[in-house]
Order: sequence, then structure tokens, then C-alpha cells
Amino acid sequence: MDSTRPVHIGRQALYDNRGHVAGYELLFRDGPEAHHATVRDSAATSRVIVEAFTAFGIEELVGDKLCFVNLTREFLVGELPLPFPPGRVGLEIMAGVEVDDEVLAGVAALAEQGHRLAVDDFTGAGSRDRLLPHAHYVKIDMIAEKLRGDRKAIAAIVARCRRHRRIRLVAQRVETLELLDLARRLHFQLFQGHALSRPHLVTTRTLTPTRLARLRLLTELAAGDVQLDRAVAAIERDPALAMRVLRGVNAASNGLKRPVSSIFQAVVLLGVPQVRQWATLMMVADLADGDESVLTDAVVRARMCQTLAERRGVDGPTAFTVGLISAVGDLLGGSADALADKLPLTDEVAEAVVRERGELGMVLGAVRGYQRRTAGGADPDPGLRLGLGADLLAALRWANAALAEPEPAPSPNAAATRGG
Repeated sequence: MDSTRPVHIGRQALYDNRGHVAGYELLFRDGPEAHHATVRDSAATSRVIVEAFTAFGIEELVGDKLCFVNLTREFLVGELPLPFPPGRVGLEIMAGVEVDDEVLAGVAALAEQGHRLAVDDFTGAGSRDRLLPHAHYVKIDMIAEKLRGDRKAIAAIVARCRRHRRIRLVAQRVETLELLDLARRLHFQLFQGHALSRPHLVTTRTLTPTRLARLRLLTELAAGDVQLDRAVAAIERDPALAMRVLRGVNAASNGLKRPVSSIFQAVVLLGVPQVRQWATLMMVADLADGDESVLTDAVVRARMCQTLAERRGVDGPTAFTVGLISAVGDLLGGSADALADKLPLTDEVAEAVVRERGELGMVLGAVRGYQRRTAGGADPDPGLRLGLGADLLAALRWANAALAEPEPAPSPNAAATRGG
């Protein structure tokens, strides 16, 4: 059974006045044939954010370019979290958001934090003028009903925006070469529309998540005195979530890869508040339950690696992470080195996952060999095989109990092995 699912994002380029790509707008798409967003609510925005950072990787999507995501009211007023720091992602205030005092205060706070804000579909009507003092970009709809390509009307809005010196103007919905010429003569800095390029659908595959693990983690993180071992245990029981936490380390550091050797270390680097934000957003974004029977196989491999490693005096949590990443790579059907390259791994962990080298690599090779042998494959290293049958049974009991228990408990050796 396939425990992965395709995920899609629309990506439309913004161009500078030399015709070079200056950035991208990321758009919700719910299927491979979707040419337009079918919904524009908070769930759609959450899915775009989660998938962009944790399924694709923001660098893979946009390279070193700026990108924009559309935000609904819930994000602007703080009802839903933004789990990434200011920097690579511009926040686009959607046209349908009513600008009341609460929204204005939220926008001001985001600007104060260093986020770059874009006002979408600006026509100069209504209360959206109140956003201009906080905006870095204003997108003017060149064919809006009020404007319809009228040079004088558009020039008047341009003049109003230019009272705020930091604003960069984006000509939006540039559908014809005549509109492109008009936007250039009015000295817009950026251009977006079908005359330049249409949105492009990009697709990848990711593990299907389990809501149960997400709920457990949120329960752990909501406690007044967060027990880090219990939170890490909740993450380790859900391979999809564990991979997203590892990818989140890069998201939290503005694309600067920070090598880690275990889920515990990744959580420490991210910090409990950001892990809580990611988990909250994933609950909104993950609209389908995962296939727990298949995902259990990945957790079993990880657990067997941990048990064997600890028996050999090798770090258990790091071995768990090695086994987990290896199993996820098998589930996704891609090469191990391609997957490892997308994660902030230490050299030791990467060598173990990709080439099965070093002590950790020997552990992984033995566990994978044993799994192949039980499925009719080659025999693993006899020196490491001893005890793996019992390890398999113990790992199965542990994984099944983890999925059944309302409150996950850390592994018996967690306190001893995670202290470093």
C-alpha cells in the first residue's frame, strides 16, 4: 500500500523591468489538473505554507528569489501562527480581507517583526489605504473593474502609493503587451500576469500524515511545563511529522542549513514555540488521515536501529533518525542521497543513510538486511544479526503500543541518551 500522496503548488513568476525573474507567488492547487485555486481560505494558505517549506523545501521551489504567500485574516490577527521567521517569504494581504482595527494592528506587528508585506489587488477603494504605511509592495490590478487599463486612473493610484517611499509597485494581471507597456511607462518595479507567464504547477510526493500523532504532539506542547522527551517521542512516532521537523530547521534559519544528528537536536534548535507553531499549522493543513499500518513499518525500522545501536554502545536517538530517514526514502521511492541532501544532517548521519558507512551505517545495513531476509532477501552480516529477531518483535510491540496509547511515553533510555 502506498503511504505517500502527491502535493501540488502553483507558482507564478514576478519579473523586474529587465525581464528577469525577481520572485514568485505561491498559489494553492488541490490537484494536477487545477489551473486556479478552488478555495482561498485559511486551510488553503496553511497547506501552501506547510508544503512549500516541508514537502518541497523553499530553496527547491524558488531558489534564492523572494516568494509571496497569500494570508487570510486568521494569520494577520494571530489566530493562526506563521512558523517561519521574517526573510524569504513576503506576506500578501488578500483582497477579501476587511481592514479593521484588529487587522491593522496585526499587520503593523508583522511589519515591526521584519516581515515584508504586500497589499494584493489594490485599487484605491475602501479601507485598504490604511495598509500603505506598513506595506513594502503594492500590487495594482491593471484590469480591475474600476481601472480597466485606464492610464489616468492607474497613474492616480501609483501617485498615491508613491507617497510612501519604501513601497515597490507590482503591476498585477498584466494580460496584454499594451498593459505591460503602460506599466513600464508608469515606472512599476515588478510585473506579473499572463502576458509574461502563467502559473506553473509543481508537484512532489510526501508522506501521508496522521492526525493522531499531530494531536498528541499538540497536547504535549500545550502543557505549562513541556517535557521535551515526551514531545520528541510524539514526533518520533510519526515519520511524516519527523521529516517535517527536520526540514523545519532549515525554514527557521532562513535557508542556512544547520546539521543535526537526531530529532531531539532538531527540536532543541527549533525551540518548543516554533515546533508548536508548525504542528498547529500542520493540523490545519493535513486534510487526509495517513495509512498507519504502512507508516508503522518505518517506525519499526527506526526503533530496531535504535535498539541495536544502544546494544553496541552507539547513540540511540541518532540511530533512530538514521533508520527513520532511510525508511522514508524507501516509502517515497526516491534515492537516499536526494532525500538526505534536502535535510540538515550531520556528515555522520548522511554517510550512514546514503552509503551505510560508519557505526551507524553498519547498524542500518544490518536492520535493512534483516528486513530483506524476512521478506526473502539476502542474509545480513551474521555478526550483527544476533538479537535482531527479538528486536523486531520488541519494535513491533513498541510501535503498536505507540499508536494505541493516548499518551506517548519516551523510550526507557531517552533521558540518558538525549542529554548530550
